[in-house]
Amino acid sequence: MKTKKFTTTQLAILGLMTAILLIMAYTPLGYLNIGPLAISFNVIPVAICAIVLGPMGGAIAGAIFGLTSFGQCLGIGGVSAMGAMLLSINPFLAFIQRFIPRLFDGICLGYIYKAMRKRTNAYVSCAVTGFFSAFLNTLFFMTLLVGLFGNTEYVKGLMGGRNIIIGCCMMVGVNAVCEMLSSTLITGAVGAALSKARLLPVEQKGKRK
Repeated sequence: MKTKKFTTTQLAILGLMTAILLIMAYTPLGYLNIGPLAISFNVIPVAICAIVLGPMGGAIAGAIFGLTSFGQCLGIGGVSAMGAMLLSINPFLAFIQRFIPRLFDGICLGYIYKAMRKRTNAYVSCAVTGFFSAFLNTLFFMTLLVGLFGNTEYVKGLMGGRNIIIGCCMMVGVNAVCEMLSSTLITGAVGAALSKARLLPVEQKGKRK
């Protein structure tokens, strides 16, 4: 991942998105609890950072999201029932399971936006990035959940004896759909506004309007 210096405007956006992430993490605004999992709206600021700042910005925002997510395992900023249970099973693996998916999500989103922006307009590129923000977050989260804790009685109980793929789909069904829908619509709208303000990388370079 190539590093670069952020402009003052980009740093301001990163600071704003970080503040929004923290507010959402430590208030009911960021999560809607349904069953053992929660619908998370924190994927949206991560997507915005990845769009404006590229993979590095996405990684920073994703790391912050991951840290606040692990904090909920400890009862910081709310309590995650699943997180607390995983923490009691293995604290180190619980940290990996909570942190790594959000970090990788932010990095991937930076590259997804760049690839999309070469092919289509700002709104579509941002909307697609928003969709993948929620999709990849869920995919990485569930992959590590099954990979690291799939042999525990707790996760086996959540699966209800079903096939792993079917069990995961049953667990994340409504949550994942709501996350992807909200992230697609909101990220697309915010991205379009940033494009008009010429705050997106391509618009700053004047390559596409």
